[in-house]
Amino acid sequence: MKRIEIMANNSVEENILEAFLDAGVGKYYTKYNSVHGVGRSGPKMGDSVWPEENFTLVIWCDEDEARMIHDALAKVKERFPDEGIKMFGLD
Repeated sequence: MKRIEIMANNSVEENILEAFLDAGVGKYYTKYNSVHGVGRSGPKMGDSVWPEENFTLVIWCDEDEARMIHDALAKVKERFPDEGIKMFGLD
């Protein structure tokens, strides 16, 4: 089993979930709303200075589904290259 963590701007959440639905992956997940932090795409703090926020999805899946999730997410990243979409995987 792999643990997949996906962090992205709230503005692309619907696009990511639609891409997963189309690919038949990521049916079961845990979602963390209002995730704050600083990455290469800049601060996301949910305040008056840095108003944007991220969300995080955590998915446990097998290796094959992890690859399909990666591929689906790559398509979303192509459409939205500046939204700080990141995927991390742990065994």
